[in-house]
Amino acid sequence: MNKNYALNKVTKVKNIKEMLDIAVQEVGDKNAFEYKDKNKIICVTYKDFLQDINELGTALASIGMEDSHIAVIGENSYKWITIYLTVLKSRGVLVPIDRELSCNDIIKVLKHSDSEVLFYSERYEKWVKKIKQEVPEIKFFINLNSNEHNQISLSYDKLKKIGKELLEKQHTEYINIKSNENALKLLVYTSGTTGEPKGVMLTEHNLISVAYFGLQIADVEKRCLSILPYHHTYEAVAGILLQLHNHACICINDSIKNVLKNIQLFKPSCVYLVPAFAEVFYKNIWANAKKTGKDKLLKKMIPISNTLRKVGIDLRPILFKSVINAFGGKLKEIICGGAPLRPEIGKFFNDIGITFLNGYGITECSPLVSVNRVKFNDSSTVGVVLPCCKIKLENISSDGSGEVCVKGDIVMKGYYKDKEKTDKVLKDGWFNTEDFGYLNKKGQLVINGRKKNKIVLDNGENVYPEELENYCLGIDYIQEVVVKLAQSSNGKKNVICAEVFLNEEKVKELGITNAKEKLQEDINLICKDLPLYKKITKIEIRKNEFEKTTTNKIKR
Repeated sequence: MNKNYALNKVTKVKNIKEMLDIAVQEVGDKNAFEYKDKNKIICVTYKDFLQDINELGTALASIGMEDSHIAVIGENSYKWITIYLTVLKSRGVLVPIDRELSCNDIIKVLKHSDSEVLFYSERYEKWVKKIKQEVPEIKFFINLNSNEHNQISLSYDKLKKIGKELLEKQHTEYINIKSNENALKLLVYTSGTTGEPKGVMLTEHNLISVAYFGLQIADVEKRCLSILPYHHTYEAVAGILLQLHNHACICINDSIKNVLKNIQLFKPSCVYLVPAFAEVFYKNIWANAKKTGKDKLLKKMIPISNTLRKVGIDLRPILFKSVINAFGGKLKEIICGGAPLRPEIGKFFNDIGITFLNGYGITECSPLVSVNRVKFNDSSTVGVVLPCCKIKLENISSDGSGEVCVKGDIVMKGYYKDKEKTDKVLKDGWFNTEDFGYLNKKGQLVINGRKKNKIVLDNGENVYPEELENYCLGIDYIQEVVVKLAQSSNGKKNVICAEVFLNEEKVKELGITNAKEKLQEDINLICKDLPLYKKITKIEIRKNEFEKTTTNKIKR
């Protein structure tokens, strides 16, 4: 666990077409996808998946849309994935739209992205007439759920059937398309926690590089449950493209509320999560252990198990069987990224026998920059930088942290139709992530926090709120927290403030009568070893949850 090791051998591919062709040649009859349709589980082989893509692509070519900007909005589904890969394999550009956007925001994205086709699920049917009026540039609306074409929209199913018939008549325009791997391929509008969304331009080479180089350092299991929204690059690239190149079986989670049910149903060996989900899983395990009276036993067994592992005896599958069974019984690996993580969460899962690999990414880097490795794993870091990348630090502070800049095959072309913003963050091929961090002595990347979130105190000291938030989340009745700068009670100076949303059920269970007083006491305790300037001296308790992005990150 203390030393890095040789890279994994991975088949090199030039483009999406080659990646899929190799998969069909090598594992054509293996399941590429499994998903629920009513009460049935549908299985799709790699061979059938490629056939579905070719049918849809042929249909799009027949209406002259094989080179177009094609937008898609809807819940995670197999159809969404077919659209995604169909466009990536063409000369067109995919524009995935955040499924939680308002109608007006969807219209803004469609206009700015120059989209000519919109695939949409039934949920958005009510907005189609307005979108059609506001965005006349869209030539085709394609409904994922209807069976027939109508005056407003085409039917996905019928369109695909037309493509199948054309393929049978030897229409091979789509199949024979050659794409430019350095041209714009995926246009992603960021759902950032601060500021206005920007259109991030990613190329086919960017996407293939994440799949190829990501597999070189990550030992990824071959049966995963696909949970996170598909419009988010973490799931779309690391969760789908990387796993397709890994020849894995991707099980599709139909709804966030059904995650645990689907883990039990599909029994994945791997899941991709963001820290907010990992935090929920972690707290639920301890809450259930306490309800069943097993929490004290669990606390005792972890250090005993760790001691035995040091002498080569691994009893985790036996000692923690009940916990692992709660996750389907087959879960071996959690790959986590997208926001800062409390190191104790990663350590806990590793301790009980579920390998927890913390990583780091940003949409502008396609999105994967670094990830921990199975045999070189430290949850207080975000792991090893991809072999195709270089890292440098700018504006280094007194604590050795600097703004992390990335150069390499994963870095975006720029922001769509926005040279000013592009030039601000992209210089001589170096992308400034605006995240603060450093490389430790072992070469693992450590991220402290966002530049925009950094608090500069009156005495010039820098405080990263993410660090303090992670300490606060260790208090089990805190559900959400944002650390910020605020005025002291007398208004004479700036102080560090924690704005929290409490888990009321947990507060009652613990018999807390004065929440604010208890909270200050517990926060003082967890921060007791921190420097004086990092102390949280003000607390605000809010009545409602914070507004969040669709990946459950709090909007600051």
